[in-house]
Parts: sequence; structure tokens; C-alpha cells
Amino acid sequence: MTRQLRRGELSGISDVRRGLRELLRQWGDGQDRAQIAELLISELATNALVHTESSAIVTARLTSGPRAHARGRLRVEVRDFGARSPKPRTDAEQASTSGRGLLLVEDMADVWGVREHGVGKAVWFELGASGSG
Repeated sequence: MTRQLRRGELSGISDVRRGLRELLRQWGDGQDRAQIAELLISELATNALVHTESSAIVTARLTSGPRAHARGRLRVEVRDFGARSPKPRTDAEQASTSGRGLLLVEDMADVWGVREHGVGKAVWFELGASGSG
């Protein structure tokens, strides 16, 4: 699944979540992992649009496990065209009611990171199927 969001197009995030739900039906994993994935993709897409004042490209894909019957992993990447690198809030900043998106990603994803590209960055996370995480 790939979706492009124009600068400031927060209304497009619901389309991103819908596309992710369609993809996750193929995964066949439990509701809890699907809800986590939906929350995290929303947080990263919102961060990209709000904090970079640029457009974003959201990609989600399923990777196969090592055995034919294994469900593998979900990888989500949100690519933006802003120069500033994202940083999770510090302990002192956690009292704020906003700005917790990366803390959620850090806490709930199996693994996550930031990959720089020529004119911006991509923030990504992975989730394994229930029990593989």
C-alpha cells in the first residue's frame, strides 16, 4: 500500500488508515496488532504533515516469514521532505498533552528508526505477527 499526502492534508490520514486495514486483512493477525499498526501509522503521518510543512508518502507492506506458513512482518514507512530529524520527547516534556507520537512508536513497535534521504527523511516501524514480536 502506498498513499501520497499533500502538504497539510490531515484529512487524508483516514484514507491511509483505510488502506492499512485492507492490507492487514491479508495478514490475518489479531485485532490488537492491527489497532497498534493503525495508531502508529496515524501518528507518523500526522507528524510528517504537521512538523515538516511538506507532503508525505506513506508505504506499508507485508514481508513473508522464513517458512511458507509464517505471517512475517508489517513494515510501515512515512517519507517526508522536511530537513528536521524527529526526536522523542524527553522526560521533562512528557507532561504535554501533544507530541507523544514518537514515544508511542518507540513503546509499541517491535523496531523503528529514521532513514535520511536526499531531501528529507523516512520514519519507519515494524510489527511482527502476534507471538513473533
